[in-house]
Amino acid sequence: MITYVIPTRDRSPRLCETLLAIDSLGPHAAEILVVDNASAVAAVAPPMPGSGVPVRVIRLDRNHGAAARNHAARAADPSSEWLVMLDDDSHPVDLGLLDAVASADSDVSAIGAEISLPSQGRREAGGLPEVFIGCGVAIRRSAFLDAGGYDAAFDYYAEEYDLAARLLLAGSRITLDRRFRVAHHKVSQGRSMGRILRRLVRNNAWVNQRYAPESLRWGAVRETLTRYGRIAAKEHAVPGYLLGAVEALATLHRQSRRPMPAAIYDRFTGLAAARAALYAAHSTEPFHTAAIVEPGKNAGIIALAAKELGIRLVNASEACEARIIGTLSPGPMLDAWDRLHRTAGPRLIAPWMLQPAETISDGQGMNTVPAAA
Repeated sequence: MITYVIPTRDRSPRLCETLLAIDSLGPHAAEILVVDNASAVAAVAPPMPGSGVPVRVIRLDRNHGAAARNHAARAADPSSEWLVMLDDDSHPVDLGLLDAVASADSDVSAIGAEISLPSQGRREAGGLPEVFIGCGVAIRRSAFLDAGGYDAAFDYYAEEYDLAARLLLAGSRITLDRRFRVAHHKVSQGRSMGRILRRLVRNNAWVNQRYAPESLRWGAVRETLTRYGRIAAKEHAVPGYLLGAVEALATLHRQSRRPMPAAIYDRFTGLAAARAALYAAHSTEPFHTAAIVEPGKNAGIIALAAKELGIRLVNASEACEARIIGTLSPGPMLDAWDRLHRTAGPRLIAPWMLQPAETISDGQGMNTVPAAA
């Protein structure tokens, strides 16, 4: 049995659409727990005649942010092994998630979904090989509760990184399975770029402070401040960013340090996945020069993995033997693969491999990338 967990606040029409989308999946062993984050008008669940999946609404007396999910985890049916975390504007598109959780190895504590943005014609950005996105992830209930759930201090944004770090430190693995597909309709109501950037810079700096090895801690904090400063300028949200940066620097000393061993930190940042993918591609067909194309999240990590293999990196306009997609975020990586793998040019390499996978030829070399469901 699974438990869908859906926090909501003041978005009743969108919540209703999400619940009806789950109902349209048909009968399956599940329950839905809606956690109402103190909406002005209490959330109400519609009947679910198509699936027969029961719905309960947990009404909170104040807005707990992402930590509202913790209340649902504690209230879930004791027979439910997996918590399927959604937002009130995201839902599975089919029941492939049941195959994903049924076949998960015992040491897997969380399974990320392939998340699409139907209105934008692309996939959701965010996440890393072992960091999930909160609007589409299945988490073992026992692992979630043992880890303490989401940290309420984060409110929203980067809370997944904090929880993923604790799950990895507990000795488990996090995967992404393309059989688990989620549509995120990404309602703009309640979203402020100033508030988002304020939380992103503060919360990511907290994650750096809590988990980065000592030798890398300040470099990671500086990179966070720099990265979100660039994003804030692009999104015209500099005032919010500055508030978050000040908050981050003023509160770093309050964060409990749990520095990760190097091997776990390499998994957390995606370096281990990039090393494995590039080593596999190099072993299959050796290459010595490459260009990083469509750079995005943690492109520097990919460059480091390439240099460790002795690969000389050149500009995308220069002659080379291979192109390496320059993001470790699964959605943008898959979008880039879809755009580029049939285009003319050097061999294309994805910087990490997802499951289930198939081998695809682009006519100039082989590379293992996720199979479409």
